[in-house]
Amino acid sequence: MRKLTITLLLTALVAIGRAQTVTPRPLTLAEYTRAQTFNIADLDKDTYVKFENAYVLDRYEGRKPYFITGSDGLKKRIDLYKLIAKDGLQEIGTMVFYTNEKGKLYKALVPNFTAEGKVWEQYFQDIDNINKVETNFILKLSYVLSKEFSFQQYKLLNGGKDMKEESATYGNDICFPGDELVTMANGGKKFLKDVKSGDHVITVDPATKVASAATVKELTAHVAKNYALTKLVLVSAQTNGQDIRLSSKVLQATPNHPMLTAQGNQKIGEITIGQDVLCLDEKTGKYQAYTVLLKTEKAGGTQKVYNIVADGGSTVVMNGVMVLQK
Repeated sequence: MRKLTITLLLTALVAIGRAQTVTPRPLTLAEYTRAQTFNIADLDKDTYVKFENAYVLDRYEGRKPYFITGSDGLKKRIDLYKLIAKDGLQEIGTMVFYTNEKGKLYKALVPNFTAEGKVWEQYFQDIDNINKVETNFILKLSYVLSKEFSFQQYKLLNGGKDMKEESATYGNDICFPGDELVTMANGGKKFLKDVKSGDHVITVDPATKVASAATVKELTAHVAKNYALTKLVLVSAQTNGQDIRLSSKVLQATPNHPMLTAQGNQKIGEITIGQDVLCLDEKTGKYQAYTVLLKTEKAGGTQKVYNIVADGGSTVVMNGVMVLQK
């Protein structure tokens, strides 16, 4: 019970840490006025510019500029930057740089939602003034802001990830990155990418937890792509009276790779925080359940991924974690 309590406590602390959000602070009217003097020398190259050692204009989501051509055939350019207060790194507004077909630059600063009423009044007054001299300025600004608002909703629905920008490969390749460590039959470790046909690896019987040796028939390698990888951080808390020994392991694999959990075979991408996965405890030499403390999934960068085909057993041990052969 104590082990479970400690593990759950660790999990809860991480969850609380994740849930904590920075309380947004409002953009003041003085800051709003001051920021109107901030300029970007080169909108094509300057993506992160500091001002007065107190503020930063950071290119919004790394976006390229919008180019909008209206029914009049005139092309306008719109660049967005986050206005960040360095003290606390709080995002307090969004700066809009609007360049018309003649190269005339207009600026608008959209306050964050916590700004007080007089800041919003000034903002509306300013964009209305621009709209009087730059036809359809507000219409084009509304289009861009609406599109970005929809994008933020899309990210929220996908757990904060921009799946399009991430462009990770979710395919049928069921494998591991080459730098995962395989437990060999002689007790040593070997990078997966270095394993060769004829090598002897450890395989563990899921029912008895008894380990035996299996011979590698083949190391399959899949062409280098920007594979999506699921990463698990697993922990075990062993107690002996007042002594507590914490152990951890980290494993990465393509989301579709099968693993054995207390609930049966599951793809690693479907495993959830709190589930138990069988691992090798190097200190004791025994196989025991580790609890999933953290789970992330993201693009792993362009690389080959690998998988072991052995002549026996149903598992291999990767980074000390028992995984199923596919």
